[in-house]
Amino acid sequence: MCRTRLGRSVFVALTVVVAAVTGQAQGGLSVPERLSSAMRWRLIGPSRGGRALAVSGVAGQPNLYYFGAVGGGVWKTTNGGHTWDPVFDAQRVASIGALAVSASNPDIVYVGTGEADMRSDISFGDGVYKSTDVGRCLAN
Repeated sequence: MCRTRLGRSVFVALTVVVAAVTGQAQGGLSVPERLSSAMRWRLIGPSRGGRALAVSGVAGQPNLYYFGAVGGGVWKTTNGGHTWDPVFDAQRVASIGALAVSASNPDIVYVGTGEADMRSDISFGDGVYKSTDVGRCLAN
């Protein structure tokens, strides 16, 4: 619970800073240089292009998450998003439209391939994959 509150606090603080900087550019509110000079942009999450349609966490394991990218396979983190590992690269399809972790057994991960969103750049899938070993067999 505290982690969620911290995340919201950081988001609100960054939103205020961005709004202030934007306002300064338009002649509005200004932010002292000492507050904004220490801020640095950084990438959080894996380098990838496209959209992520499928995301799932694991109850009772606050640092374990999966996400499926429309054109980039399935990614897994075991450290709350500090690093991400691809777990679907060995499969012949990269488009992920659905992802779920079994509530009765968190070692079981289901991955639905293909994109359901009707767009001009839709990617097709080839079925549903199932892993019974926390996503390891998706990589083979």
